Amino acid sequence: MIIEVENLVKSYGEFLAVDHLSFEVQRGEVFGLLGPNGAGKTTVIRIIMDILQPDEGRIAVLGYPPGVAKDRVGYLPEERGLYRKLRVLDTLIYLAQLKGVDRSTSKERAQLLLQQVDLAEWETHKVRDLSRGMQQRLQFIASLVHNPDLVFLDEPFQGQDPINVQRLKKAVAQLRDDGKTVVLSTHQMNLVEELCDRILLINRGKALLYGALQDIKRTRALNTVLVKTPLLPEDLPGVLEVKQSNGAFNLLLSDNTHPQSIIRALLERDIEVTAFEVAPAPLADIFVTAVGEEEEAR
Repeated sequence: MIIEVENLVKSYGEFLAVDHLSFEVQRGEVFGLLGPNGAGKTTVIRIIMDILQPDEGRIAVLGYPPGVAKDRVGYLPEERGLYRKLRVLDTLIYLAQLKGVDRSTSKERAQLLLQQVDLAEWETHKVRDLSRGMQQRLQFIASLVHNPDLVFLDEPFQGQDPINVQRLKKAVAQLRDDGKTVVLSTHQMNLVEELCDRILLINRGKALLYGALQDIKRTRALNTVLVKTPLLPEDLPGVLEVKQSNGAFNLLLSDNTHPQSIIRALLERDIEVTAFEVAPAPLADIFVTAVGEEEEAR
């Protein structure tokens, strides 16, 4: 295991930020660390990074205590911050050297990463000359320039346009292909669905959902079907909600309505159906439902 967390506890005064949390992150996966604002995600990351000390619990990173492994770990924090008066390339070389990488290797890797995120032509400019979005991409690759085995990315897609979101997605996927491990924390559930192998959803410092993303989507699936048809009757029995998207209808069914009864009702009315499938629940809906259930149980 790349990360092992067992019974982690962290309080700030009387506020319990992390409540006996346990989980593992496997080598070579993209692991989603999810939760609403204030759930404890950043605290967990900072403890694993050896920035904060836990009150209780055991943590191993790459098989070692967090402080021992930190030079093999990269971190993109949600709070961005770079040396604004330094040149772009010099910034990356400096940060890599802090992690023990020699200057020649640092420069070579920095220039390769700058090309990857379309910043190569800016390498001699000062950081302050870059737009906010460009600075965020620079900080993204700053977390990778020392070639870490494990990378924490806290809201890496924030403020990026669709083209650069695509670039960063490719970079994350490439890290996995290279055998690196990525812990991704973001509120953009569509990107979690595209990138993550497994997830941990926490609220108030406790685990709500944990495991393979596809298993969670299957076991937490809402009773939803997707229908492609030119005409959908408004009075189909057992349909609670209809959403139209890309020429298809997503139907939310009542608990006692079987999807088979919907296709039967459509065919009995001689309505043309070109596609019909039980739709997987969007992760955003699972997120909202799981957090809502936990809040109601309090």
